[in-house]
Amino acid sequence: MSSSKTPFWLGGVAGSMAACFTHPLDLTKLRMQTIKTLDGRKPSMFRVIRETIVSSGVRSLYVGLSASLLRQMTYSLVRLGSYDSIKNRITDGKQLSNHRKQPSNTQLLLAAGISGGFGGVAGNPADILLVRMTTDPLKPPNTRYNYSNAFYGLFRLAREEGFQGLLRGLSPNTIRAVLMNTSQLASLAGTIATTICSPADVIKARIMASTDQSSIIGTLAKSFREEGPMFIFKGWTPAFIRLAPNTVLMLVFLEQLRNGWRYYTKALP
Repeated sequence: MSSSKTPFWLGGVAGSMAACFTHPLDLTKLRMQTIKTLDGRKPSMFRVIRETIVSSGVRSLYVGLSASLLRQMTYSLVRLGSYDSIKNRITDGKQLSNHRKQPSNTQLLLAAGISGGFGGVAGNPADILLVRMTTDPLKPPNTRYNYSNAFYGLFRLAREEGFQGLLRGLSPNTIRAVLMNTSQLASLAGTIATTICSPADVIKARIMASTDQSSIIGTLAKSFREEGPMFIFKGWTPAFIRLAPNTVLMLVFLEQLRNGWRYYTKALP
C-alpha cells in the first residue's frame, strides 16, 4: 500500500513555479538595492523596468532566472520542507488530532523562524548568484561576473572565492529569511512584512554583489554616509508588490502538487 505522505521537495518545485511569474519584480528590487543612481537619478521601480526593457528588451527582465530557480530549490525547499517536522518536534513530536490542543502561536512562530533560518543558510549560495546575475548588466564590462547560468556561476563562485565565498552575506540573509518566514506565517500585513525585512534584504544584496571583505557594519556605515538613512528601504516597492502574488502562487501550486502526488500514489499498485 502506497504512503500518502508528500515528499519534502514539493515546496521547492512550488516556489520555482511561483518565481517564474514574479522574477521580474525580484530583478527590479535587486537592481534598486544595489545601484545608487540610474542615468543620474534615483532608481525608481518604473525607471528600472523601463530602462531594462529599452536597453535589452522584455526578455531581459528574466536575466538570472536560473539562479532564482536554484534559490527556490534550496531556500524554499528547505524552509517549507522542514517546517512540519520542526513543528512536530516542538510540540513533543505528537500528531495533531481533535483530542489534542493545537500548538500555540509562539510554537508556530518558533517553528517558522527555525525553518526559515535553515532555508536562508541552504539558499545562500544561490542568493549570491541571483544578486550578481541580475545586477551584472548594469556594471562596466570589465567588472561583470558573466555567469552564463546558475550552475556555472556556482562552480566559479566556489573555485574563485572558496568556501568563504559561498557564505558571503550569510548573516543578513539568514536574518531576513527568519523575519520573512515568521511574518508570512503570522499573516502580517504585506506592508509590515516588507518593511521589517527591508534593511536585512538591502544589506545582504550589497554584500553579495561585491567580492571585497564587506562587513555588515562597514556596509551600513558606508551606505548611510553616502545615501542617508533611507537607503535601507531601497527596493521596497517591488518587494511589496511581489510578496502577495509570490506567496499566494507558491501556496496554491504547493497544494495542487500535494493533491497530484496523493492521487498518483493512490493509483500505484
